[in-house]
Amino acid sequence: MEQIDAGDLVKVDIGGPQIDGIVFDVPSASKVVVAVVDRKRGPLMRTVARTALSPREEAGDDDRALQLLVRRTPPAVHPAARGANGPGQRRAGHSRAAMHRTTGK
Repeated sequence: MEQIDAGDLVKVDIGGPQIDGIVFDVPSASKVVVAVVDRKRGPLMRTVARTALSPREEAGDDDRALQLLVRRTPPAVHPAARGANGPGQRRAGHSRAAMHRTTGK
């Protein structure tokens, strides 16, 4: 698939039969978070490779349950959205450890 956006209807190929899914998030150029229905566990989110997706036009039987799952799941927060530069970033106001507190002798 060339362009993938949240809410797109897709078919997911993860080793077994292709299953219907709805794109929830695109965290990177190679991975996509998709809402799918597991026959044993019900609707859930699954991170899959972008190459495992193919577009679909028609609505499936499980789309209503998948839309409800997507609607009640909070949106993902990417590090770039918070302005993070990378791991090990310190918080403002906590530049050093607290001093030893005496017992009041």
